[in-house]
This record gives sequence, C-alpha cells and structure tokens, in this order.
Amino acid sequence: MMPARFEDKPIAADPWAPYVPDEKSPWDLRRVVHLHRRAGFAATWAEIQRDLKDGPRTSIDRLLAGRAYRDVVPTDFARAADILGGAAGGSNEPMRLRAWWVYRMMFGPDPLGERLVLMWHNHFATSNLKVDDLVAMRRQNEVFRKHARAPFGELLDAVLRDPAMLIWLDAPANRKGHPNENLGRELMELFTLGIGNYTETDVKEAARALTGWSIEDDAFAEVDSAHDPGEKTILGKKGRWKATDLIRILVEHPATARRLAYRIGQLLLGEKAMRSTDIDALAAGLRRRNLDIGWAVETVLRSRLFFADENIGNRVLAPVEYVLGAARALELFEPPANTFILAEWVTRLGQELFYPPNVGGWPGGRAWLTSRSLIARANFAVTIVSGQRGGLAEPLDALGLARRHGQGGDRESVIRFFSRVLLGREPSPAWCQRLMAALGADARDESEIARRIVSRILAMPEFQLG
Repeated sequence: MMPARFEDKPIAADPWAPYVPDEKSPWDLRRVVHLHRRAGFAATWAEIQRDLKDGPRTSIDRLLAGRAYRDVVPTDFARAADILGGAAGGSNEPMRLRAWWVYRMMFGPDPLGERLVLMWHNHFATSNLKVDDLVAMRRQNEVFRKHARAPFGELLDAVLRDPAMLIWLDAPANRKGHPNENLGRELMELFTLGIGNYTETDVKEAARALTGWSIEDDAFAEVDSAHDPGEKTILGKKGRWKATDLIRILVEHPATARRLAYRIGQLLLGEKAMRSTDIDALAAGLRRRNLDIGWAVETVLRSRLFFADENIGNRVLAPVEYVLGAARALELFEPPANTFILAEWVTRLGQELFYPPNVGGWPGGRAWLTSRSLIARANFAVTIVSGQRGGLAEPLDALGLARRHGQGGDRESVIRFFSRVLLGREPSPAWCQRLMAALGADARDESEIARRIVSRILAMPEFQLG
C-alpha cells in the first residue's frame, strides 16, 4: 500500500532536473557503484572504471539500451537462456525456474530490464503456489520482460490476458450472473488506483466488466456467453463496459499515474527519498506521455535526485539484489557460478521467486532484515568465497582478482580494492585497521586472508544497503 504522504525533504526545487556533476556532487566511484546497484545487480571493476571515464550520460545510455554488461555476456546467451527456461518449465522443479531467472540476471546484457521484470513480478504478484504451472509462470515472466518499458496500458492489457494471472485471481469463475470480485478488486487496489480511490460498487461493476475473460486449452479466451453485457457504472462513467473499456478507464485515472510514479521511485530511490510533490510531478509527466514507463525510468535515472547524497546507501537490498550484487562484483563468471545454488541462497534469504507471499508482494525495505535473515546473510558471505557451497567449483581467488585489477598483494591494498568495488567508497585508514584486526591472528595464508576480507565486507551493515 502506498503511503498517503512523504516527509518533506530539503531537495532541489526540481528534483527531476538532469544531474550535472559539480564540486558538491561529482561523478565519482561512489555514484557509479550507486548507479549499478540501483539500476542493475552491481558492476565489475572494469565496468566501474569504464563508466567513471565515460561519464553519467553515456553510462546511463548503456543501461537504458540494455547493454550495460556487454563484455561478460555469453555469446550464446539468448539461446542458452531459452533452453534453460524451456527445460525448467517442463521439469516440475520450481528451483530450476528460479535458477533460469537468476541466470538471466547474472549473465544477461540488460540488468535494468531484469530489475523492471522483478518490479512487475512484485507489482502483479502471482504465486505458483496456486497457479501450479511452471510453464505459465515462465510465460508471465516473459510478458513482464516484453512490456517492461512500455506504456502501462499495454502491459496491463497483456497481464490481464495472461493465464497465470487469470488462474491466480479466479477469472474462470467470474461469469455472467455469478461475478467473482477477486480480479476486479486487485486490479483496482494493487495494480492501478490504490485504496481510497474507488468504492465497493466500483469493484462489483469492474467484476461484471471482466466476465468472459477466461482460459481455454491453457490460453487466454474471451467467452462471449459468459460476459455480462448490461450497463455498468465504473468510477462515475456509465456504459456497457467490457474488460478493454475497464482497462482504459483505469489507465486514464490520475490515481494510476501517481501509483506508478511511486512504484518506480520505490525501485530506484531510497526509503522516503521522494516528497509527495515529487511523486505528483513524475505522475503528471506520466499522464502527459500515455503512462510511458520507459520515460519515467529514464527521468529518474538521469535526475539530480537519483544522484543526491540523500539517496545513496539508504535502501535495504532485497535478497536477489544482495546475492547477485556480490556475485557480479566478485566476477563469478569464468568458470560461471552455479545459478541453481545462487537461487537457493536468494530463497534462503527470504525471497522465493515465483512465490511472493501474497497478492501485495514482498513488503521490502527494513522487512528484509530480521534476526534470521541477517544470520543467513552472514552465512552466505562466508560460503560465497568458499567454493561449491557458494556456487563455485573451487574457492574464490580473491587475491588474484585484486591483483588482476592492478592492486598490490598486501592486506591493506586488498581491503581498499574490495571496499571500492563492493561498497563504492575509499576506506579510511582507521576502517582498514579495524578490519585487519578482525581477520584473526591465526591468519597466515594470504589467499585465505583475502577471502576473509571479502566475507567480512559482505556481512557488514554497509553492504546490506544500496
């Protein structure tokens, strides 16, 4: 549920004005790492250096164009992803489908696109617990991917015709004379308007408009004999409305634009980063542009608010962001990390992909940090560098990674390198000293010490925030 108002913040008068680096807000390591942790799943050291050199405009251009991770994408990525997805769908093993999606997030060229797919999966929260059809769940995931940046009306129409969604919200039971309100209610409450912007009568009338949208032979079907053709009044508009009319009415309503502005801000900005007036301004821009999601995402990513100090390192990472961010920053590409094991860790940390907890999706934010999940994150931090239990064929060569990128082999140099690539900051001498003291007096092997440095940083409070 979207909070009614946000606490006012002392941000610039026009927060959606483009970010221009200056002395107060330079284009530096901190902001490059921030960009990739918010709009993707972290960056490698080479990608960070490339973007530092190229500047914000070109770096954001790459993300928007879906080619931010071009240098580490397998040459046969699309074919491999299709094969893995097809095999997972026919396997009756949900973890294989989760591993397929993790493969796309880890190795695909379009991290921003996958972040948007994840956002829509949470927005249109559909669980295989009820759908019980991995093929249908994968198809829904592809619907999100195809329309991730599209005008919202196109996405909404496609989702409401999606078999997984129709099963999830009991559309086949919604027929003339016996309306089922589940789809109509969630359509208004969660997908478009939000609570307070419709009445119970609107829900009942929306359910009547949706009658006849069903499933036949595992595909969408519009059954004329099941549709209620009578006159309906929805949000004050009277007519013999069908489902397509209902979608148009909801898309045109100002509350839908505002809800979408909040959702996109929730994805790309930290907790309470936007004022109510900021949401209104972004919503107004959406309404002028047919609810163009791609425009809104680009506007936020290029904005001074996105790169403001108040918006950096103030948002709790979801499990998939935490796990994939560590794996990508540590360059677990060759040999590739086992995405099945990475998907298991995401689930263990509390985010079971394709199984959101309810129609409202995952609550997010501080809800991710429970005593149990913090212990699990600490365990992941140890196992990710250890070898097979962390998805690797052998222990991580952390020392070798630092040296490949021109760092010295002494402990302080290794600490400084991993602080930069994992946290996006230059560590102070005192911080380095505290970390070295925590490594343990028994540590002698430099390779093992480097792995301990990595696991310590991954378990720190700072790495839980992006």
